[in-house]
Amino acid sequence: MTDQVKINRGLKGVYFERSGVSHIDGAKGELSYRGYSIHDLATHSTFEEVAYLLIHGELPNQQELNAFEDNLKAARELPIAVYDVIRAAKDGHPMDVLRTAVSALAALEPTSQKVDEKGFLENGIRLMSQVPMIIAAHHNIRNGRAPLAPDTELSHAANWLWMLKGEKPSQDTARLADVDFILHAEHGSNASSFAARVTVGTEANLHGAIVTALSTLAGPAHGGAAEDVMKMVREIGNAENAAHYVKEKRAAREAVTGFGHRVYRAEDPRARHMREGVKKLGEEMGAPEWYEILQAVVEAMKPYSRHGLNVNVDFYSGVIYQLHGIPMDLYVPIFAIGRMPGWIIQCLEQLRGNILIRPLTLYNGPDMRPYVGMADRKGVN
Repeated sequence: MTDQVKINRGLKGVYFERSGVSHIDGAKGELSYRGYSIHDLATHSTFEEVAYLLIHGELPNQQELNAFEDNLKAARELPIAVYDVIRAAKDGHPMDVLRTAVSALAALEPTSQKVDEKGFLENGIRLMSQVPMIIAAHHNIRNGRAPLAPDTELSHAANWLWMLKGEKPSQDTARLADVDFILHAEHGSNASSFAARVTVGTEANLHGAIVTALSTLAGPAHGGAAEDVMKMVREIGNAENAAHYVKEKRAAREAVTGFGHRVYRAEDPRARHMREGVKKLGEEMGAPEWYEILQAVVEAMKPYSRHGLNVNVDFYSGVIYQLHGIPMDLYVPIFAIGRMPGWIIQCLEQLRGNILIRPLTLYNGPDMRPYVGMADRKGVN
């Protein structure tokens, strides 16, 4: 029996559902949201517009976009008790604090218990605005500062930077954050999105599903690449050391952080937009050496590209955050800000045709055997 069952470990290559949200062609290195190329969206669109597209299925007209933006801005508020929760947990990792605060919101906001489509939409919009508020509030509180009030005149990305740093970002800085959120907004059945769908499959509410997604994203194998790349760049030190670093890593059969992807065999299509951002921002801030180190690593890794070890989006993201003076433990929470619309629509899709997700495991333990009384048991050692 066991020889006749094929095991797809990690569910690799297994299709568990249909989805009309994002399409990934790993062999060609292509990504689209609702049929629109990620390159067009990253070049011409805004995060708010992309969030609307993902959730509603079509690009908004001006009136629809204005209403969507107004709803997001109106949702920029947190119950006072959530700030108390953040203060109580201020010494924790930002992802733990974020997960805890979202869980608290489920208990503090009665509408969080709605499990119909209208409730998911309303709660999704509110959470999309609250997540960056929680992250920024925690960062200020742990540094002995009072949380800043949101600015409803600013875009989603610009307001996030304002609440985090206490200064209005330049147009270019806000745009780079906007692009970063667009590139991370949705990516198929990744670990956190799948985990969220499993939670919705049990008929749990959206807040519960987002808590599940956040817990899954916190794992370094899913959300930790940008932080690891920054650690690698610091270890390399300068561009001249990159080739030797890569050679030693490959000789030891160790992975080079930021290369390879579970889905893509070609270069991650999102990477080019972050690469351009690192180059421009580094030059503006008088720190071009970070970009030079990254590109030297890319050059040293070229011989391995035929094995599918191509650069991914997180290879560049961490350096952008570093140039902004953002601490490394905030890199994964930033990922979560961008991924919110993707999680929301994945949960909505699951809700619309809901079914309990319950895969099988193939038993390979002992055959049936008689129970042994305590007096007759032998020790395992």
